[in-house]
Amino acid sequence: MTTTPPNPADQCSNLALRKAARYLGATYDKVLAPVGLRATQFSILQQLRAHGEMTITSLADVIAMDRTTMASNLKPLAREGLVTVESSPTDRRARIAAITPEGLSRMNEALPLWKGVQARFEEAFGAEAAARLRSSLAAVLDTGFTPWAE
Repeated sequence: MTTTPPNPADQCSNLALRKAARYLGATYDKVLAPVGLRATQFSILQQLRAHGEMTITSLADVIAMDRTTMASNLKPLAREGLVTVESSPTDRRARIAAITPEGLSRMNEALPLWKGVQARFEEAFGAEAAARLRSSLAAVLDTGFTPWAE
């Protein structure tokens, strides 16, 4: 009897994570579309509401995104008047992002949609399993795993 060797792709943590992220991300994007936000934009607005104004670097760190990508994600939000991005008065090299009243209004408009999809996910996946998932994903970030660093 011959056995088929395991498929390395089935054991790839990165692939499994990205597949789940694309699946959930598309779901959240679809739910938030009526208010003109994507899930990433909603998360940025949530962080700015929670933390107040932040440097782009700090905001990127909180969301686990590189600074350049964060700057690109802020551009459409700034064009729509949902955030401001200005030079820091104390360090001209630093850029400060802040949520505007319009951004707060849009985020508050999206909040019931987000809460609804969040509740539906927890119902389908299980509230305890969803909490464990978030905890496990946070733990991944806490590992400091960087294979290129020695």
